[in-house]
Amino acid sequence: MNKKKQQTEHTKKKIADAAKALFAQKGYKATSIENIVKAAGCSAGNIYYHFKNKEGLFLYLLEDWNREWDETWLAKEKLYPTTIEKLYGMAEFLALDQLSHPLTKAADEFFNNAEKTPEVEKRINEMVEGYIAFNQQLLQRGIANHEFEITNVSGLAIILDSLLLGLSQHSRRMEREEALAAYRLAMDVFLHGIVKPAQ
Repeated sequence: MNKKKQQTEHTKKKIADAAKALFAQKGYKATSIENIVKAAGCSAGNIYYHFKNKEGLFLYLLEDWNREWDETWLAKEKLYPTTIEKLYGMAEFLALDQLSHPLTKAADEFFNNAEKTPEVEKRINEMVEGYIAFNQQLLQRGIANHEFEITNVSGLAIILDSLLLGLSQHSRRMEREEALAAYRLAMDVFLHGIVKPAQ
């Protein structure tokens, strides 16, 4: 990497780190471009050059969070030999990540903000498609291992994503152990249902 590119990447990282700290501390709405300029010690032009706007900067941080999550999960996934164990492990990991990540509250604000540009909506949709594809691969692996009998993998991948998304909202008001129990129960229901078997 040449020196100019290194400086550019350094500036981008400095802006992202400063913005992440501010979003975690003040929330999404209360953090302004001016706040980020002051904290990062750069010009507003630098922010617009690298990220276009505040939404673009926050999306970059969300995508970075997704990358971190993927890397950490890939390392942990090996601890779970079956797909069923992977689903329980993933649910627990999601619960703990949601409860402890500094951007959780700001992300709620961001997603609940009605005013989004078409480009931002497109990037959010791509993120969601990535979550659903991840779920599909996991469920497909369960079918290949003869753990599941599923006819509609894409439908169940969407249901799993919806279940986890809803839990992430409710778990904000829970203590750690209560949230973990809720995620485990969700996996029980997802995998086994609630209908009593016929006698």
